[in-house]
Formats: sequence, structure tokens, C-alpha cells
Amino acid sequence: MKFRPLHDRVVVRRVESEEKTKGGIIIPDTAKEKPQEGEIVAVGPGIRDDNGKLVALDVKKGDRVLFGKWSGTEIKLDGEDLLIMKESDIMGVLSK
Repeated sequence: MKFRPLHDRVVVRRVESEEKTKGGIIIPDTAKEKPQEGEIVAVGPGIRDDNGKLVALDVKKGDRVLFGKWSGTEIKLDGEDLLIMKESDIMGVLSK
């Protein structure tokens, strides 16, 4: 299934950050917090300004981003858990 977000929305796949445990303690998945880091999967065309001109988004497909803990709406597409959120919910783009 293909999905194209509208306006200033983006589709994000959560990415697990590297996790190091000390002392061999294993935390079950149910007790872990969901990651606040993800990869942009799809981007909407942008939003229109007051003059009707289309303003493109600052993020693009493939960008690795940080977002708020409660940002976005969880969806399931083709069996994959994804988030749809507005670009304004993204705090920043991570670079290597």
C-alpha cells in the first residue's frame, strides 16, 4: 500500500537508539519507553502561506529526527507501526 501524507504532515518510523545496560539487568519490552527518535518515511507537499504560495517542509525522506514523547498518531500500514505527525512536532534533525 502506498501512503502520501497531506500538507505539513510526515510519516515516521521509530528507531531504537543504542541501549547499554550496566550490571546485566535486562529490562522487559513492556517496561521500556518508546523511542523518541525516528526516520522520515514519507513527507507531505508542504503548507500554504497567507498568499497561497506552497512552502516546502524542512525535512525530507530518510532524515533521522527527534520528536516529543507524545507526538503524532500511531498507525499500522502493511503490518508496520508508524507515526503520522506535523512537521512542527519534530524537534530537530540528527546528523552523523
